[in-house]
Amino acid sequence: MALYLIGDIQGCDSALGRLLTHIDFSPSRDTLYVLGDLVNRGPDSASVLRRLRALQGTAHCLLGNHDLHLLAVALGIRKAHRKDTLDGLLQAPDRDDLLHWLRHQSMAMHLQHHGTSVLMVHAGVLPAWTCAQTLALAAEVQTMLRGPDYAQFLATMYSNLPDQWDEGLQGNDRLRVIVNALTRIRFCDADGRMEFDTKEGLAATPAGFTPWFDAPGRRTAGDTVAFGHWSTLGWLGRSDVLSLDSGCVWGGCLSALRLDAPDVNGRLHHTLFEVPCPQALAPGE
Repeated sequence: MALYLIGDIQGCDSALGRLLTHIDFSPSRDTLYVLGDLVNRGPDSASVLRRLRALQGTAHCLLGNHDLHLLAVALGIRKAHRKDTLDGLLQAPDRDDLLHWLRHQSMAMHLQHHGTSVLMVHAGVLPAWTCAQTLALAAEVQTMLRGPDYAQFLATMYSNLPDQWDEGLQGNDRLRVIVNALTRIRFCDADGRMEFDTKEGLAATPAGFTPWFDAPGRRTAGDTVAFGHWSTLGWLGRSDVLSLDSGCVWGGCLSALRLDAPDVNGRLHHTLFEVPCPQALAPGE
């Protein structure tokens, strides 16, 4: 049995099919963890959701910012962006079933692999959060999205404020900070204040901020955190962070990482697989 992590697919179903063939994926033997942004900007979001849903218990998917955007657009809460490619999915005969399946996916996941703790999120975690706290906070959002009031929540989700975690936060402010950290963060300061304007790579780190995974005192530093979202960062394979958005929809590759047994020093070992995914889009979020 092999465990694979897959980065942002963003509607590129053909690339996903080629990647699954490349890794010789077998649903009777292997397991996938997809790190969010299943849809949008690529040509066939509906087929991506159908393919992953058909894998049932062998594909475990996170929600990313584009997936939440789809849910908001479907409800008429948000207008489609001019670069969105969601019409085919929104007009599909099985639209409602696909959207229902999507909003029942996870905001964060955790697995123990040969004694190594692997925390999976779409974008990142705040430095004050432990792995257990991250999962508990993600569950709060999941409960709201799966419940009868999810439309009301999505209508209040879009704001950069509050931009910092506080244990006393309640209601929509609390949920908004959790969502923004799990699906949008790239940079934060030493106090965990999030910066949302910069979308470039590490060379563009704004003054006073660091990449979230290098924030001093990050309480998930003892875990391996796997994430996507940051195409301009690209592949990053450290003992504590695995970045898997390799820019498929922007003309890069779609990546899968097989988690192997740790090496003799107890460090997580992995094997990277990639397939090209040519697109004619300019880099963007």
